[in-house]
Parts: sequence; C-alpha cells; structure tokens
Amino acid sequence: MKQISIVIIFLFCAVILHAQETLKGKVIDALTRNPLQGASINTIGKGVAFTNEDGLFSMPCDVNNKLTITFLGYEPVEKFVKNCRDELVIEMVPFSHSMEDVEITTTSAQNKSVLYQPASIAKLNTRELKRGTGLYLDDAINANVPGVAMQRRSVSGGQQFNIRGYGNGVRGTNGVSSNFDNQGSKVYLNGIPLTDAEGITIMDDIDFGSIGNVEVTKGPSGTLSGLAIAGVVNLNTIKPEPGITSLGQEVQVGSYGLKRFTTNFQTANEHASLLANYGHQESDGFMSHTASKKQFVNLAGNFQLGPKQSLFTYFGYSKSYDQRGGELTIDQYNNLDYSGNPEYIKRNAHSEVNSFRAGLGHRYQFNKNISNTTTVFGTAMNTNASSAGGWTDKDPVNFGLRSVIDTKFPLNNEVVLSGITGVETQHQYAQTMGYTMVANAADPNGYWVVGAMRSNQSTYTGTSSLFTEWTLSLPREISITAGLGWSNMNIELNDRFYVANSTNPRQYKKSYSNMLSPHIAINKVFNKQLSLYASYSKGYKAPVSSYFFIPATGKLNTSLKPEVGGQFEMGSKGLLFHDKLSYQVAVFDALFSNKMTAVAVPLDGSVTTTAYSYVANGGKQDNKGIEALLKYTAYESYKGFVKAVKPFANFAFSDFTYKDFKFQKFKAGSNNTAVDTVDYSGKDVAGVPRVTFNIGLDVLTSYGFYGNAYYSYKDAMPITSDGKEMTDSYSLLNAKLGLRRMLSNHFDADLYFGVNNITGTQYYYMVFVNQLPDAYLPAPNKANYFGGINLKYNF
Repeated sequence: MKQISIVIIFLFCAVILHAQETLKGKVIDALTRNPLQGASINTIGKGVAFTNEDGLFSMPCDVNNKLTITFLGYEPVEKFVKNCRDELVIEMVPFSHSMEDVEITTTSAQNKSVLYQPASIAKLNTRELKRGTGLYLDDAINANVPGVAMQRRSVSGGQQFNIRGYGNGVRGTNGVSSNFDNQGSKVYLNGIPLTDAEGITIMDDIDFGSIGNVEVTKGPSGTLSGLAIAGVVNLNTIKPEPGITSLGQEVQVGSYGLKRFTTNFQTANEHASLLANYGHQESDGFMSHTASKKQFVNLAGNFQLGPKQSLFTYFGYSKSYDQRGGELTIDQYNNLDYSGNPEYIKRNAHSEVNSFRAGLGHRYQFNKNISNTTTVFGTAMNTNASSAGGWTDKDPVNFGLRSVIDTKFPLNNEVVLSGITGVETQHQYAQTMGYTMVANAADPNGYWVVGAMRSNQSTYTGTSSLFTEWTLSLPREISITAGLGWSNMNIELNDRFYVANSTNPRQYKKSYSNMLSPHIAINKVFNKQLSLYASYSKGYKAPVSSYFFIPATGKLNTSLKPEVGGQFEMGSKGLLFHDKLSYQVAVFDALFSNKMTAVAVPLDGSVTTTAYSYVANGGKQDNKGIEALLKYTAYESYKGFVKAVKPFANFAFSDFTYKDFKFQKFKAGSNNTAVDTVDYSGKDVAGVPRVTFNIGLDVLTSYGFYGNAYYSYKDAMPITSDGKEMTDSYSLLNAKLGLRRMLSNHFDADLYFGVNNITGTQYYYMVFVNQLPDAYLPAPNKANYFGGINLKYNF
C-alpha cells in the first residue's frame, strides 16, 4: 500500500510539473533582426503574453497548442508548440517595409537602409515577386521598378534587362540598341556573378521561382561592381525561417499547357540554414513552335562557423530547352497572324542550355570595424541554338573571385568614415562553332539538319576590377560619398576554321585598360523620414569577343572603343503620414558615348539582301528621365477580418534621344562602291516607351485570404532608330486571389488562382529593335489563367 501511495504521489507531481511548464521565446523583425516590444502572443486557454523591450516573452505551455502572434504593422504569425522546452525565435514580416528597415546588399554607408543611399534603388520582397505566377520575373520587374524593363525571347529563356534605356548588346544585322543578348547590367545571385567575363548575362538556367528578393540599382555602378554601365541587379534565393524544418511540394498549372512541380526542403536554426529545390517546369507555348521545358536543382546554405566567421554556398544545375517560333513581321502582328517565322520553324529554332553554377563564400569579422567577404565561383555551360541564321554551339567555362573589405572608422562621436574596398576578377574560356543548316534528305518534310561548319572560334576573356567607395557620415545626418573603380579587360580570339590559302590572321589580342569609373554623391536625411540626394557616376561597357571577328570576310574589326556612360541624378526618398506612405522620386540625365551599332553590308548588287554585318562606334545617346515609386498603407489592423489594404503606384517618363549619332555604310545596290551616311541625331531612342506606369492594390485578411490586382500601361515606342516604325501603346490588367492557412501543427497550405491579361489585350514580350522585317515576339492576346497549391510539412 505504501509503495502504491508513493507511485501515485510521484505521478501527481509529474503532472503538476508538466502543467507548470513555461514556454519562452523571442519575437524579432524578419528584416532587421531587431526585437519587437509589445507583440501579442495568444494561445487558446492560456491567455495572452506580451514581449518586453528585448522582444522576450514567457507563458504557460501545452504541447500541440497553437500560438497566434500579432503586432501592429506586421503580418500575423501562427505556430504550433512542439516542445515546451524549445526556446522559440519568431520572425515577423512588416506589412510595409519602411526605408529604415530595408537594407541594401552592397554599400559604403554605415547605415545600410535605403533611405541613406544616394542612388535610385528598388527592392522587391516575396509578395511583390509572387503577385503573378512568380516564375519568370519579368512581370514583377515591369510592374514594380520604374525605368527598368525586363524582356524574354521565349517562354522561359532569353531574359534581359533594359535599365534606363541602355539597349543591351549589338548583334543581328543592322542598327543600334539591338536586344539579342543581355549586356551592360551586372547581375548577381546570392553574391555570385551571373554576368560572365565578357559582360554577357545568360539567365535561361535560373529558376526565378526560387528567388525571395530582388534589388535593382539604376545607373553606372563601377565603384562597387566593375563594368556595370547600366546598373546592377542582385537576386537572392528564399531565406529559410529560423527554428523550422520543412518539406514542401508546389504544383502550378495554367493556360497553354503550363505545368510546374517543385519540391523544396528548408531548415534553419541560429547557426545554419539550408534551402534545397528540385523542379520540373514545362509549357506548350501559346503560338506554334514555342514549347518550353526546364529541370533544375539548386542548393543554398549559410553556416555560422563561430562568433567571427560564416560560410555561404550556392550550387545550381539546370537543363532548359525553349523552342523559338521566330519574330513576327509588322504585318503579321497587326493582322494577328501568330503562325511564326517559317525560316525559324523549319530549322527547329531553339535555345538549349545545360549549366552548372557554384559558389563558396566566407565572411570574417576581424573586429567591430573591419570585415572581409570573399567568394569564389564558377560556371560551366553547354549550349546550342538554332535560328534562321543557322546553328551555333557554344561551351563557355567561367570562373572568378570577388573579395570585399568593409571598414568603419569612428572619427569622433558624430563623424564616421566607412568604406568598401574590393576586387572582382573573372576568366572565361569558350569554344564557339557555327554551322549552316540544310534540308534533311532522309526526311524532306521534317526539320532541317546541321550542315557544313562555317566558323570555329576559341576565345579567352579576362576581366579585373579594383574598386573602392567611402562615405563620410557627418552631423545632422549629412553624408558624402566618393569612390573610384578601375577595370581592365583582355580578349584573345583564335580562328580555328581552316580555309585553304587564306592569308587572314588566325589570332587576335586586344586589351582595354584603365577604364576609370568615379562616383561622388551627397545625401541629407531629415528626421529619419525623408532624404534628398545628388550624385554623379561613370561606367564602361567594353566590346565582346564576337565583335572583333567577321567570319564572312575573315577580317578583324580593330577600331572599336568601349562605350562610356556618365549619369547625373537627383532624388528624394521618404516616409510620410505616420509612415503610411513611402516614396522614391528620381530625376536623371545619362549620356552614353561611343554607342556601338551593327552595320549591314549588302550583297553585291542587292537592295534587300545582307552579305554580312560588322560593329562600329556610332555616337551618343542622351537619356533624360523622371521616375516615381509610391507605396501606401491605406488600412491596417490586427483585430479585424481585413488586416491590410496597400495600394501602390509607379511612373517613368523617358526623354531619350540620339546625339551626334552618325556612321557610314555601303549603299544598297551599288556593288559596295557608294557610301551612305546614317544620321540618327535628335531621334528618339528605339525600344524605349516615353511613358510607363503601374497602379495596383494588395489586400491581406486575418483568415488567410489575400489578393492583388494591378493595371499596367506602356506607351508607344520606336521599333527602328530612324523613327519610321512605331509600336502601339497597350495596357494590361492582372489579378490573383489566394488562401494561406496553417492546417495543423505540421501542415501549411497556400492555394491560389490568377488571371493575366484579363481584358485580352494584344501586346508583346519583346520588340526586336532595328531588325526589320523581324519585329515582334508576341505575348498571349487572350486572358490566360494559372493556379496552384503549395503544401508544406513542418517537422
């Protein structure tokens, strides 16, 4: 009896102790990592607890009880308690990211918030990236970043940025500002350059559905990124939530055979995080011969090795294949004839990219004032593409290093000198082979096949940039920034295509040295709410290896000079009406000199047929513009059904013209004996609309329903630099509804449905500038639908 009594007493005590267990945790801002004082932690049957000044809370605990965490201005968070002894770290995301909260990736200023940056910088969060399908990025960029256009040549390939009218590379047969490839802007993924040593950015292999935030810096950025004449785009993968390990499966389907299946694993604690994604994506395309397939896997990890150092890694593999139906002529587009270009289709036009990307970075904090971040990276690609012009194989291998030292020197209580000094170097080896295409004798009605080789080039490109930028922070929140970038490029081209008895050179080397990019700016912040700034920056764009050699003649093009860009900018950023309205306004004047243009050489005696083309420096491009970005929190509450109503708008006005832009070419039909002078001076820059604007609305509710709708307008623009051909203006209306809920202590679900181009407007993904008769790559001219579900299991 005595033994039974002891057991009963022991069990009773155990129950009492269990019932008295206390749950402890901390609530922080997901962006700044700062504690949130006054956050409410509510659990059924256990009442409400509030965080103290350090963001800490404690309350009675029951396993499997659901917590609801709310704080004014932040999205509510739901969490199930799995173990009362676990100390929770709860991250809350603001409804409206104030400029004090949003930090910039690379800056010399000691305060990294966007308010303290004397430049036009747009930062997109996950909600803005996922307003549409979240798969292609161009919809998010075009709807949220004024002055920047993103285009794509196929369903999920051929992406490129046009920042403030900088018209990418020069290929094709004729004219300036052609947009066959992506040049001029520098693109990074998790701090690893996607832009290669030549300055070309291929993004066919990037899974944009894995991107969690995007940062766009507009204007020359040589003091932080080397050869970046147009600007810099920083992409970062989704960041796992600390304290949670989850396995997710997302399925998305849509019009024109869109199917995407993604499996992801996320885990994170205070010392490490890991994100792993595997996916398959395909689409039939909306017009003939535009099907797309992509498979990908990517891994991103961050590891805290100790109090002073951390390691970060990225690995990605992708296999993509996009058919190209070819560009439509102006008549085809106007007549809604979306049958494509038969010269493309019979050659099975496509782009296939198989790629490996990897990077390893290390950060070491020497003391509170000095740190170093060093990243080594490499990319290997196997690509092939066919078009009306034939077949091309290219196998580039690119590798390099970026190392940056961040420093901060307090000069007295009110004056601080902070700086960033670094080096970025890249090397690329590439083999490029071109072939004709001929009808298949074994299948006359099938696709054409690869014919005779017509070019074989081996190239080496090495680029190095040293840069330093310093900010002097003065009393009254005035700061002065100055910096200098020093870039050099070496190119070696070897012609391995044998031609009997040819006396043409087989090797060519060219160096572009001492490309100096200064930057100076001043910034004044008023009451930590608004700022005024003025800046000047300069950048360069060197020619790529393909510009030097003319396969049709075997001659070398030795006279090319780098393009030079200089930009003056003034702007203001701020938070008004009790931090409900955030805005950015910028006025700029960017002058690009030595703009390269493709010059067509007509076939002897022909008026319409081009024998070959070469690249020459033409003249200047004077880009003046105004940009504005507004975000307003019209309503927010953590008690009612509607949590937040947030309208947004942005606007860009672009007065971009050619200046002193003249070059000579042979007159068609003259057997290359007579010369014409082409003069674009004073004409509007091709491929840039004068006005664009977007206006939209985000709505969040307490039950988990969310939705958005936005209207986009794009003005008419010249297709050709002579201004003789223009597009029509167009407007789009898009919308999306969803429900995001925690189903149990283990399962989360996100169910959504959306419609793009609700009004059935005719518009385009891309206009081929100065490439007539090719003109348009059309987008679907009917409403197209998408929907999906994202299920996540929390361990």
